[in-house]
Amino acid sequence: MSMNGAESLVHTLLAAGIDTCFANPGTSEMHFVAALDRVSGMRCVLGLFEGVVTGAADGYARMAGKPAATLLHCGPGLANGVANLHNGRRAFTMIVNCVGDQATYHRPLDAPLTADTESLARVVSGWVRTATHAATVGQDAAMAAQAAQTTPGTIATLILPSDTCWDDGGVVATPLPIPTAQAAEPGLVATAARILRRGEKTVIVLGNAALRAAPLATAHAIAAATGAALMAQTSNARIERGEGRHAIDRIPYPIDQAIASLAGVKHVILVGAEKPVGFFAYPNKPGYMFPEDAQVHVLARMEHDLAATLIALADTLEAKPVAPPSGTRGEKATGAITSEALGRSLSALLPDNAIVVDESVSFGRGLYPGTHHAAPHDWLQLTGGAIGNGLPMATGAAVACPDRRVITLQADGSAMYTVQALWTQARERLNVTTIILANRKYAILLGELANVGANPGRVALDMMDLGNPDLDWVKLAGGMGVAAAQATTMDQLNTLFEQANRTPGPFLIELLIP
Repeated sequence: MSMNGAESLVHTLLAAGIDTCFANPGTSEMHFVAALDRVSGMRCVLGLFEGVVTGAADGYARMAGKPAATLLHCGPGLANGVANLHNGRRAFTMIVNCVGDQATYHRPLDAPLTADTESLARVVSGWVRTATHAATVGQDAAMAAQAAQTTPGTIATLILPSDTCWDDGGVVATPLPIPTAQAAEPGLVATAARILRRGEKTVIVLGNAALRAAPLATAHAIAAATGAALMAQTSNARIERGEGRHAIDRIPYPIDQAIASLAGVKHVILVGAEKPVGFFAYPNKPGYMFPEDAQVHVLARMEHDLAATLIALADTLEAKPVAPPSGTRGEKATGAITSEALGRSLSALLPDNAIVVDESVSFGRGLYPGTHHAAPHDWLQLTGGAIGNGLPMATGAAVACPDRRVITLQADGSAMYTVQALWTQARERLNVTTIILANRKYAILLGELANVGANPGRVALDMMDLGNPDLDWVKLAGGMGVAAAQATTMDQLNTLFEQANRTPGPFLIELLIP
């Protein structure tokens, strides 16, 4: 039976195990949309803005361990989704990013939506291809799926001119093998062991897959045997943590705190991590967070098998397993709302096996250290600094893990970038509890004004103010089909949080921060 290019695309993605598509389609993608009707097996999730689509695909892959597909409309649709593709690229997220385009023979006419889509895609993709014929779309899709899933993971963008989708002659491609990640070279392991045996002040910086529970336990054995410190990168795709697991602190975001956390270090050993660097340049402050005389060593790069590499290092050092420290979940906080109080309540009330999506920005800096002893959970962060990822990422994580409660810790300013995600949560009946941290200002920018030595006046301060008028999150959520309520004390927050987590579907709590 003959098929068109779009049908071969859907069949090939399904054969590669990609069965979820986050979409905001347009005219050029209508044959892809029609193919989703004719070919069963693909779950299609509609986002009302492309930044929701790409952010949801990011959250989905972080939790599902496999890519979702996206469906975006031409160059401008891709442009709308670029910010969260940037975050996904920084997280090494697996995404097969499908972008429609003008038909091959219509492109030279320079219609209004014509853009240099391929150049735009290269900014956020590790693999890019523009399909040229319906007969090769299936093979292109198989290659995209392989590229996306090759360790450490990447965004593979397949640009599909509309005639390659509607023309007959599509061929379903056989899935391509995914290369197996290898442990780091023995020489790198031997070098790290030699440095650790010296006893000089050393910090091991972990990132990416090294932050899962098993490799974290191995890293703690190494630290216990050598006296080295362990730290995670400032921003991480996913950390498995909580009761019964080993805790790890992150390098702080504020530059002065970050420098202090690495003061006196003689050696920095990287395990699937980048050199610790400040988010921004500041007058008279360094770019790297470690001392100038510290030596940086790479134990394992992102493309290595990080768990196997840490095991090899532990074996070389004859490091013995150590039990995670015991701790209690503590008691929920009452009274006034503070970051520390919210951390205590989260530690006490977080559901077992929850997924925490953290875009809490300034107010939330006390939440991560305050929840080390909470119930076992996964902690997902904004990785690329492009705000507006929290609500979409929670949406995708909830699609990937429908039996787990997703908790979104969301700053109010950045939530407005992709507020449309709430509509998708309602439409899909996703189990998401969102806490909007409503301080009604861009608090992080107030800190940045001080960091760069600026002397702001009224005009500058007004640019940081989200009042006049105040955002009403209860009404915003309700207008998109999500039940919501406001909390002005920790006691109210505790009650609403417990109720929300017991009730199927999404719920939003607007937490008014004094």
